[in-house]
Amino acid sequence: MVWVSIDPRSGQEIARYPLHTDDELQALLARGARAASRWAERPLEDRTRVLRRLAELLDERVERYAAQITAEVGKPIAQAEAEVRKCAWAARHYAEHAPAMLAPRPEPVESGEAGVQPEPLGLVLLIMPWNYPFWQVIRALVPQLALGNTCLLKHAEHVGGVADELESLLREASSDADVLLSLRIDHGTAARVIAAPQVRGVSLTGSTRAGRAVAAAAGAALKPCVLELGGSDPFVVCADAELDRALEVAVTARLQNNGQSCIAAKRFIIETSIYEKFVQGLAGRFASVRMGDPFDREIELGPLARADLRENLHAQVRASIEAGARVVLGGELPEGPGWFYPPTILADVTADMPVGHEETFGPVAACLRAGDREHALRLANATTYGLGASVWTTDPDNARWFERRLEAGMVFVNDMVRSDPRLPFGGIKDSGYGRELGREGLLAFANVKTIWRR
Repeated sequence: MVWVSIDPRSGQEIARYPLHTDDELQALLARGARAASRWAERPLEDRTRVLRRLAELLDERVERYAAQITAEVGKPIAQAEAEVRKCAWAARHYAEHAPAMLAPRPEPVESGEAGVQPEPLGLVLLIMPWNYPFWQVIRALVPQLALGNTCLLKHAEHVGGVADELESLLREASSDADVLLSLRIDHGTAARVIAAPQVRGVSLTGSTRAGRAVAAAAGAALKPCVLELGGSDPFVVCADAELDRALEVAVTARLQNNGQSCIAAKRFIIETSIYEKFVQGLAGRFASVRMGDPFDREIELGPLARADLRENLHAQVRASIEAGARVVLGGELPEGPGWFYPPTILADVTADMPVGHEETFGPVAACLRAGDREHALRLANATTYGLGASVWTTDPDNARWFERRLEAGMVFVNDMVRSDPRLPFGGIKDSGYGRELGREGLLAFANVKTIWRR
């Protein structure tokens, strides 16, 4: 069996990557375990030096790595370059701040001395998706390297080229060939890897269905896991919002990465008094978005990453139209090669329509009408997901009202949801549990050890 990398612009094959045999997999697990032991013994100063070198290499090779990303997933080239630069930022952030985050924390006790010391667990399996093929890996990997863990990477099967680049990059940055080992395995084999005694934890970014399977496997093996799963993020626009600013950000919030982002705004919930004005303003901006070859720097929207993703998205759109949604823009499959899908806006959407509560992975904006803020809140929470949420209002009290009541792991006021190395990232409900990034992400796979001395 093989992984196949396909150019989403044309549907033509780029490369094939054979899966590892059972013998090769066992050898990789053994190498990974030995690397984890070596890495944990390296002083924190050495580990942070490696992270700084990693950041330097990422900055030096922005164009090379961005081209690989664009070739395999169709991300517009400028966005791919920004993804690589963000990886460098994360590496520098943890190089600078990990020493303070990992410092022993003394606690006053009645006799003797006591405290808390975070220590590494060992080898962590990363199961990562294709949509941000560098960033998703780096944001999970870098905190673990800072802590003293090493990682195995099971990447998405159609980004084999990116997986090879990442493994090579970490080998060069660390002078250790095995701090990140790429596993070319299928989904069934991943469960066996989770159960392997060498593996001490697993971090997944993927679908809710995949999250349930990984959680079951990790639970059976009594191993910690972090699950960053799907999202159907609401973008709530109150009547008092700064409309022009909200519209400007809405375009990026929905169309970033060709609409294929777990934290993209998917459901636009707009108060009735400004509903039509917002919908028409969004339509005007969407209509000016240029779709085409993602290697062209004038292009803002490339193809979806796979044929089945486009088929699934279009099925959600058609089912919603049949249920009564109004097409404001788009909604039709374009002719020609590649897996392109046009910027699409559906109005008069209700929460029971597919686009009204499901995750839509592509450039489709579902616009729902809210009578007041209580109605807007009910619509925002009317989904099984709970990853991020964005609220637009000029009233600080109104903002705080939403912050307390939105069922989400992250709430952004007057801005789009985004990941940031300084802050924990993750969700609730069907969007998973645990956190990446921030101090919380650094300690996700730590033995937080209590020490008491008399």
